[in-house]
Amino acid sequence: MKKLFFVFAFLIPLITYAQTIKTDVLILGSSNAAFAAGIQATESGVNAIILTQSDGFKLSDFKSLPQSGVTKAFEKRARKSLKLADSLPLPEITNQILNAVIKNWSDSSKLLDVINNTIYYEIKRSGSGWEAKLTKEKSIKAKVLIVTDNIEKILPTLKVESLKPAETNTLTYTENLYRTTIGGINGTSNYLPLYNLLVPNHENILYIKADNLEIGQAAGATAAYAAFFQTKTSLSNLKRIQGELLSYKLSLMPFEDVKIVDSNWLAIQKVGITGILKADIKDGKVYFNPEKEVTYDEVKQPIKDYYYKAQIWFDDHQNIPINLENTISMVCYVGNKAVDVTKNEIEKKWKKNYKFSSKYDLKKILTRREFSVIINEYLKPFDLINVDRTGRVIR
Repeated sequence: MKKLFFVFAFLIPLITYAQTIKTDVLILGSSNAAFAAGIQATESGVNAIILTQSDGFKLSDFKSLPQSGVTKAFEKRARKSLKLADSLPLPEITNQILNAVIKNWSDSSKLLDVINNTIYYEIKRSGSGWEAKLTKEKSIKAKVLIVTDNIEKILPTLKVESLKPAETNTLTYTENLYRTTIGGINGTSNYLPLYNLLVPNHENILYIKADNLEIGQAAGATAAYAAFFQTKTSLSNLKRIQGELLSYKLSLMPFEDVKIVDSNWLAIQKVGITGILKADIKDGKVYFNPEKEVTYDEVKQPIKDYYYKAQIWFDDHQNIPINLENTISMVCYVGNKAVDVTKNEIEKKWKKNYKFSSKYDLKKILTRREFSVIINEYLKPFDLINVDRTGRVIR
């Protein structure tokens, strides 16, 4: 008994003074990217701590931020904190209001924690994850680390002299890398490929620019995937992460003319990522042209690239109009569906589900919007067909 007593007497000071906080994702920074990464990680179902090292977030004008699941989640919390009905407009979201809402959110959430005015003096590896030393007695251990500033403090652990933050690519259809997008940058022709986000030769650390909300949201979902499935960031599943981000309303293709409020936004995003319908790029912006009619020549080869059976169908149907009847014929042949049943289904859904403004007419030349919705629902090229790291279709 005396021996046990002395053992516990020895341990008590360690328990009293040493404190290790465990989390899934640790985000360093107080910018747009840190804000988005933390919210997305928690929305994706993992624990996240944001360490701001200041008196709170310092975001650019909230109204200027791209609308996505992150900003919508914040607005919902803001209404709750400010006790505003959905019918009333939100006041101007100053940084003071934003930080007050985030504090209420953090205080009431089991997943999100924001720690302000706390400087870390060391970050080092801890198993497959990371440990941030706040003091000699206090530290935070995380499975995945997202850095939006002060990368210099982490370089010694990585044993490198410098590290560049994740870079975006400019959309071009001369290569297929756009199919690996995990974030389109609002108002530009730029997008972030998943494999640009991952740090070569270093697991479970992501380094991103501080000012970009879209990249922050993408990083949050990627970190959440690794933490949730207890895996390495290098083993990130592209389709799962893309699907998660689409479910939280992040545009993966930066279409200027199809916003998230559009009833067909999701179908257009998914078909846009496949390249079956390609956008126009003009003055540094990307236009899907949803109301433009589809032509035979623009869809023939892309659909053949995705489906073996489509090669036979197009060989048997040369230079025909892409009207509703021919599109149904094609999706039924490629997807092994009954033509009459499919016609009836589409007719019932035309107005009610698809929200199309046009009349159901089998001889109607389809717009890119209508074609996208039908292709997405009946062939599911985005959901069912994988691509490799370069965006090449794997069949």
